[in-house]
Amino acid sequence: MPDLKRTPFYDFHLKAGARMVAYAGWEMPLLYRGIIDEHLHTRAAASIFDVSHMGRLKFTGKTAEPFLQRMCTRNLAKGTVGQSMYSLVCRDDGGILDDVIVSRFDNHWYMVCNAANREKLLAWFATHKDVPTIEDETTKTAMVAIQGPKAVPLLDEVLPEPVSDLKRYHFEVMRYMLMIQFTVFRSGYTGEDGAEIICGTTAANLAMNYLLKSEGEHAILKPAGLGARDTLRMEAGMPLYGHELTEEVDPLSAGLEWAVDLQKEFVGVAALRRIAQAGLQRRATGLLIDGPRSARQGMAILQGDKHVGVITSGAMSPTLKRPIAIGYVPVDLAAPETPLRIAGATGILEAATAALPFYKRPGKVR
Repeated sequence: MPDLKRTPFYDFHLKAGARMVAYAGWEMPLLYRGIIDEHLHTRAAASIFDVSHMGRLKFTGKTAEPFLQRMCTRNLAKGTVGQSMYSLVCRDDGGILDDVIVSRFDNHWYMVCNAANREKLLAWFATHKDVPTIEDETTKTAMVAIQGPKAVPLLDEVLPEPVSDLKRYHFEVMRYMLMIQFTVFRSGYTGEDGAEIICGTTAANLAMNYLLKSEGEHAILKPAGLGARDTLRMEAGMPLYGHELTEEVDPLSAGLEWAVDLQKEFVGVAALRRIAQAGLQRRATGLLIDGPRSARQGMAILQGDKHVGVITSGAMSPTLKRPIAIGYVPVDLAAPETPLRIAGATGILEAATAALPFYKRPGKVR
């Protein structure tokens, strides 16, 4: 795989038997034991995902907050130190350049973005006025996600401060043995509880080995790859850039109006106000498919024989044990249990719309 970047955990992946694939310019683990096994283990216990390929940008200086307020759809001024906020960065016409997590520290801001969009965002930011100091820390740091119902209790045992004390979408800077500094975010992309941890590359493998010190068939924490990460996020109704989110899609049609503050000024707000005022024409919706065959991105959604929408993601759900999909349809067809059809590769698939998410974890997180 020439010219692909590797995360600090590359040797670990090979030792663990991962099947490596090219993804967004990186060589990443698709799976270790199998997608279904890794998916179900995450739902039942806890999995660790290498997400070091994701972009990590640090913003400092007096203009950092006003700049990010102009770039992001969310009102970041409402966030407190120690809080992370999901947001989007849009073009002038409201098209989505990326979905991001922005965190507020004491004296700087931190943005985690999608791997494929990091360079695009940096170029976009450079075209605007009053750009703060932006340090790209992607290759200087490592990032893992520990997800599952047993993730937080496990982390409470091994970390110097309890993760259970953190509210959802809040973070804490911790130190291990007075030497290793890392940041723990109570967040994730699987529909489960858990945390994402960022640390320097020199401490990355020490941290991985420490977290996975209890190995074997019956270990609580096991590694999982991109394949399970995708099916998990799909069940949880979480959008993926390049699928549900693109530059041709606006956040309102994507069902992300909760992450858009139309009362503040930001790049793309005028276009989004016009869309909101005129009313949405299409909407992202879930689809439950009859039979054993799955839908795939790009397949046409039909009402009768009429083309009415397009599939953006599809897979067999290991939890529901049936095919699920996400796609865009006209607003008047997005209500749950609306019968639709999908033009599959080998014939028509019968389906019905369903509210997102398909899966909700038992219990609540503060």
